[in-house]
Amino acid sequence: MDLHNGRLYWPSTLKDKNRSFDKHYDVAIIGGGMSGALCAYSLTEAGLNVAIIEKRTMASGSSAANTGLLQFSNDIMLHDLIDQIGEEKAVRFYKLCLEAIDNLERVAMNLPLSPEFIRRKSIYYASSTRHVSKLKKEYKVLKEHGFAVEYWSKKEIKQRLPFSKPGALITNGDAEVNPYRFVNGIIDYLKAGQKTTIFENLEAGRVEEAADGVNIHTSEGIIQASHLVHATGYETPPIDKKIGTEVNRSYAIATEPIEDLSQWHERALIWETKRPYLYMRSTVDNRIIAGGLDEDPPEAPQNEKKIEKRGKQIEKEVQKLFPDLDIKMDYAWGASFGESLDNLPYIGKHPEKERTYYLLCYGGNGTVYSMLGSNILRDLILNRTNQDADIVKLDR
Repeated sequence: MDLHNGRLYWPSTLKDKNRSFDKHYDVAIIGGGMSGALCAYSLTEAGLNVAIIEKRTMASGSSAANTGLLQFSNDIMLHDLIDQIGEEKAVRFYKLCLEAIDNLERVAMNLPLSPEFIRRKSIYYASSTRHVSKLKKEYKVLKEHGFAVEYWSKKEIKQRLPFSKPGALITNGDAEVNPYRFVNGIIDYLKAGQKTTIFENLEAGRVEEAADGVNIHTSEGIIQASHLVHATGYETPPIDKKIGTEVNRSYAIATEPIEDLSQWHERALIWETKRPYLYMRSTVDNRIIAGGLDEDPPEAPQNEKKIEKRGKQIEKEVQKLFPDLDIKMDYAWGASFGESLDNLPYIGKHPEKERTYYLLCYGGNGTVYSMLGSNILRDLILNRTNQDADIVKLDR
């Protein structure tokens, strides 16, 4: 249970003796979740000194609720994205997502703590016969542009899985990860390199931007940096210009460990064409993580009975797909979930400020967007040319 709520006064009267506000940083990042950690990793690898400011503890926000599916396919199919932004940009964005998964694997291999990163196929099945034509069209477009993809008929699905669906796309190059271990592993790596300072339980307030840098006001002092990155997840971004986003909430479960998952074809990531969609993956200790049931309210649900009820609904859907498995929900949670109205993240420089940047990775591919966005921001901060920045810029 929560023992208190609101802003407490007494803790503010004793400052953290280990904090130092005398140093000037190349970049300050507000937000200590997946986006903030990956951004700090990319920037420090480029030789910059970085500060992360997190009002809670690292990875305690949306990253702790992240289900850890890493896919290059997006909530919007490639052929639909082509219609929306043109063939060149759409295909490039999909390839950026695939490259980002490769980059995430390289990050994972460098960490002192295993993030349980495993490459997986994805199975994207048609929820009804009405969706088969869209899947076939998507297969044709992905194949045409060089992506590793297969199409399975209803018969081929039944040969490989314990359920039958009208059709499915199988993509290669995706992965799964333990997001909480991943963020904490990155933080351990950054601390060891001594080029990143972590400010936990410190809330950033007013920001002043000058010609030579930014001043971030906190309750304990002012943090100075040459550049500022907002990596605040699904919380309201402090940007004057309204951007097209919608924050809802979603639910997920983790089952008890299951002794034998051999009937799950190569333990691929699974999702469907219906919206909102059901999705699932396995874990290294043989649990199934599954999620879905998105709904309108933006706040994470507080009602434990409702979370339990929604969890049981997801459990039932997983059991339908794997009728021979003993599916028993062990954990259930609900969390805020954000997506942009055009299905692309918002990454780049503030339209009217020279030293302020945003890494707002809305959508089902948030971790993938965080990786590709971190590299875009690195280039922008270092005044390098990055032509991909135009695809995800804030004022598009």
